[in-house]
Amino acid sequence: MIGKRTVMAAALVAALFANGCSDESNAKTGADKDAHGCIASAGYKWCAKTSQCERPWELAQKEKFEKSEEAFNGFCGNK
Repeated sequence: MIGKRTVMAAALVAALFANGCSDESNAKTGADKDAHGCIASAGYKWCAKTSQCERPWELAQKEKFEKSEEAFNGFCGNK
């Protein structure tokens, strides 16, 4: 006889498998590049001052400004 836990575990595994087969989960890593080629999911944002993709918290540490979006945009001259 199959117990309730076994049935529930099987249902959970089936649900997880079905969810893993959806189109959304098959999106390629790094497919979220912006107009400058910066990958947002990796934490990169465009910085006009350096003319490259930067991780705001790393640039803030390097350039000694506050770790905030406003400070990043101010340093980079972003709108």
